[in-house]
Parts: sequence; structure tokens; C-alpha cells
Amino acid sequence: MKTLLCLALASCVSAFGLTAGAEAYTVSINQFVEHPSLNEAVRGFKEQLAELGVEVTYHEHNAQADMPTVTQIVSQIVDEKPDLVLAVATPSAQITAQRIKDTPILFTAVTDPVDAKLVASAASPGGNVTGTTDLNPVAAQLALIKEIQPTAKRIGIIYNSGESNSVVQVELARRSAAANGLELIEAVTADTAGVMPAAQSLVGKIDAFYLPTDNSVIASVDSVIKVSFDHKIPIYPAEDDSVRKGGAAVLSISYYQLGRQTGLMAAKILRDGVKPSALPVEEQTDFNLIINTAYAAKVGLQIPAAVQARASETIEK
Repeated sequence: MKTLLCLALASCVSAFGLTAGAEAYTVSINQFVEHPSLNEAVRGFKEQLAELGVEVTYHEHNAQADMPTVTQIVSQIVDEKPDLVLAVATPSAQITAQRIKDTPILFTAVTDPVDAKLVASAASPGGNVTGTTDLNPVAAQLALIKEIQPTAKRIGIIYNSGESNSVVQVELARRSAAANGLELIEAVTADTAGVMPAAQSLVGKIDAFYLPTDNSVIASVDSVIKVSFDHKIPIYPAEDDSVRKGGAAVLSISYYQLGRQTGLMAAKILRDGVKPSALPVEEQTDFNLIINTAYAAKVGLQIPAAVQARASETIEK
């Protein structure tokens, strides 16, 4: 009788979704490439869910900036049958959204999700896809370059024209350059291997580098840093981790906080049953001014005292 009673209770508990594993979820992560900013977004995502008490098993994939690998990863994710997919960076998000239609998808570190055809609009995404954008304050970043280097005239920008997120940023930079008394000199790369040649092609033509949040470029930022040191050309990356590694200054979002925002959205979907279509795309509105005086000294750049006084973080060594 006891055995029958226990079995009956177990059946009832299972039927109402109250088993011990009922609060455990599976999330597959499709990350386009390994670099600090994207890694920080993933870390923030995981830590936010952990702090909320959402139990998650992760299947993590990294394409290392190879598009055929992104497609293979999406096929693997389909077989994993996750409760939610986190797509990190625009190329991974685009292919994930094209292939997966019946599972909630959250993207993060996507510059323009409308232009990338991930959502119908930021306010009303529609479908099974929403997330967070890492669109940078491009005009303000160029104005910062001019404030630090008042005599600068020509700015070199390196980007992969195959990344729609980068094309959007370059267009914003084109519009903002003239207003800041700057001429934009463009160098295009098709992949990470082309970043060094692209940087070298700008030597003698520019007064500074501006690096958008291009996945190919940021993944190979060491190549640009080498050119910078060799020719004393300051770098102004559009994201914070590259400035800490080797850049003069940035007005930037926090990718870690962006990941945490995405984690909050994931909790609403997983735990509260909210549909992605009901969650508007989120962005950051607070930007941090980060300067690297140690790097600046190595390239012969003096960051003005007024800029230093406003900095929320200063790297001195």
C-alpha cells in the first residue's frame, strides 16, 4: 500500500510540474568569437541568472569568427532542444534566428537588431527573438578623440564589411566625422587575419585609429596595438576591454552589465513564461569614460587634465 501511495503521489507531483528538476532549465549559447567584451556579456548573463536562483545547465559553443562553424553550431543547438538560446554578437544571432523558430532566442552584443533583421522593431520585436543592443555613442566617441587630440584631422577606421553591426557603426561615424572636423579613412578586412594588413595600410595616412565593436577587429586588437606602438598612432576602441588592453580612451557601455540585463530578460522568459515578442529590445543609457594613461604615454599622447578629471576609470600601469 505504501508503495502504491508513493507512486500515486509521484505521479501527481510530476503531473503538476513539481518534481525536483522542475526549476532547472537548459540554455544553449552561440558565441561568435572569443574576445573579452563578449566573454564579459556571457559572464554577466550567467551571474544574473545564478543570483536570481534560476538553475541552468549551459551548452556553450564558440565559432571563433568562422561563419560555416556558426551554421554547424546552430544545427547542434537544434539537437540540444534547449529552453532558450543566447546568441552573442550579430553574425551568430542572425543565423540562429534564421534557423530556429520554435525556441525563445535572446541576443546580446548586437549593434542594430532591426538592420540585422532580427526584430521587426525595438519596441515590438515580434516572433521568438529579442535581446540587448550594444550600440555605442559613436558621435560622442569621435568628439572625445577631437577633445584629446585637437589637431587630429584624419581618423582610420578598420572594419569587416561582412558584419552588419560594423557597417552600421561606420555609417554613423561617417555622419559624425565632419561635425567634429575629422576625415574618416576606411580600411576593410574580411576576417581576423586581415586586421594587421588593414592597420598597416593606414600608417602615414591617419592621426589616430578608431575601432568599432567589430568582432573580427576586436578579436585581433593585438595586431592594431602593435602597429600603434611601432608608429606612435593612438588607438580609440569603441569598447572598454580593448582600452584596458591597449587604447587611449573610450566612452563605453559595460558588456558585463549588458549581459546582466539580458539575464533578467531570460529569467522573465524561463521562469515567468513571458514571450520574447512581449519584451522590447533593451539598451544601455549610462556610459563610462575610461582612460589608459599608461598606454597613452607609450605612444606619446598626453590626455588633457579636463578629460582625466571626468574619467570613471583610469589605467595607470
